Amino acid sequence: MIRVLLAEDQAMVRGALAALLGMEADIEVAGVAADGEEAWRELQRLQPDLLVTDIEMPGLGGLDLAARIARQELPVKVVIVTTFARAGFLRRALDAGVRGYLLKDAPAERLADALRTVHRGGRAIAPELALEAWSETDPLNDRERRVLRLAGEGLSSAEIASRLGLSQGTVRNYLSEAIGKLGAANRIEAHRLARQKGWL
Repeated sequence: MIRVLLAEDQAMVRGALAALLGMEADIEVAGVAADGEEAWRELQRLQPDLLVTDIEMPGLGGLDLAARIARQELPVKVVIVTTFARAGFLRRALDAGVRGYLLKDAPAERLADALRTVHRGGRAIAPELALEAWSETDPLNDRERRVLRLAGEGLSSAEIASRLGLSQGTVRNYLSEAIGKLGAANRIEAHRLARQKGWL
């Protein structure tokens, strides 16, 4: 029996996924979570074989959750199920140790097959993204990404500096580097471009 924890912030989608997987004879939905922090607590309590998670959730997103799982060396394997058909997200997911990446508009049977593949130690990647994933390299480093993400939330350079424990000059340098690398006119355009590519 493959024990699965579902992490999805949209209640209807969460219920639909649980119902679909519950119809499989060899898959048990051991628990559900509405956000990343709840999923983290449930992972430790339930110790499932697989975590099926969305990318964007309140608090802790699916990619951050996968990275935390990898850092803590938990034995659970991670499968992302998302609407984000962007190569940048897939690359970040793979870098975080994710074993499966599927799109929500895929046929339902593909999800169950993917979970079995991942449980056996394989990978399950949406075929339409697999080739595209390596076509364009993410130019941002981790610091530039963090600063640009906060700038996109409307924080000023002073607020970003305070949040990250950096000087305002350092924040401005990171923003300037990110804007230059993306060929953008300003921080807002840089944030929008990076989001479109799946680099944030």
